[in-house]
Amino acid sequence: MPESAPKFKTDSLSAPRSSTLPPLPNGVHPFIPPFWLRNQLVQTTLASLKFRKRGRNPMLEAGTDQILACEDGVRLKGNYSPHPDNKALVIFLHGWEGSQDSTYVVTAGRRVYERGASVFRLNYRDHGDSHDLNEGLFYSTLFNEVFDAVKQAAKLADGAPVYIVGFSLGGNFALRIARSLRDLSIRNLKHIFAISPVVDPWGAAPLIDLNPLYQRYFLKKWTASLRKKQALFPKLYDFREILAQKTVLGMTERLLPAYSEFPDMKSYFDSYRVDKRDLENCPVPISLVTAADDGIIPVENLLGLKLNYKARRIIHAHGGHNGFFQSLTGPTWYDDYIEQVINEDAA
Repeated sequence: MPESAPKFKTDSLSAPRSSTLPPLPNGVHPFIPPFWLRNQLVQTTLASLKFRKRGRNPMLEAGTDQILACEDGVRLKGNYSPHPDNKALVIFLHGWEGSQDSTYVVTAGRRVYERGASVFRLNYRDHGDSHDLNEGLFYSTLFNEVFDAVKQAAKLADGAPVYIVGFSLGGNFALRIARSLRDLSIRNLKHIFAISPVVDPWGAAPLIDLNPLYQRYFLKKWTASLRKKQALFPKLYDFREILAQKTVLGMTERLLPAYSEFPDMKSYFDSYRVDKRDLENCPVPISLVTAADDGIIPVENLLGLKLNYKARRIIHAHGGHNGFFQSLTGPTWYDDYIEQVINEDAA
């Protein structure tokens, strides 16, 4: 019932002024888009527009699909594009209801591939064309299988340095991987990039439904995914009541008690939150990249994180969600930044 969903704390939805943002770390170039590209909705929309994928893409030509056997019998699908030079391996983690073929993943992957890096693009459960691989539904809490898949993908590096790039929910997974590195390890992992990462899902969740553009986008994606899952496993799932809801929170509120271990939305969202001190002792360098005008991720969430000297908190005044476009067709600011970091590591 969308109307009965709990009230969220949304008293701080306006972005801080650029003058109140922390200074950029040393060596990090500012993102200053042309005036006509500064609107956060324009930046956010450009991230997913398919025209950006046009033209020859040697990364896609070199790619082969991989099925990774993870713990508890889970199977996850990815795509591996080995580069003859293999200067690095970059593992990409997409956002919620994205996939290995999301525009922002394909274009960022093409950029690093053209610079000599191999690329692995992972799909989460029920993302991309992978709904048939597992009976169970996807939840953002399924960290262990994603971590397992990333570790397997990292072994493909064959001694080359490894980088993880996560977008939105993928940024959340990337930060949880960073948190886990206090006790676990991924061989040759050199840097983790979290672009527009979800830090506090309970605080960010209502923002999707507050904006008609975001709401329409995610409702279309999620309902299509659930219909596909139901068609594949009709004896397990009947989503008719869930699909009748008109908001993302309304669907979530109905889905969780029916098909998960979570009794309510808060317990679910809090279970994959990145807490204030989670990244304080991460042994691997992290770059957290966000925009003060992001309409989905409150910038205060990133400002509150305690980081060590190896981490960079990069907050631009503009950029929207997964945007950071310097021109209409790219490259994005983070394309240049990722290349900069890889080159610095190789020097």
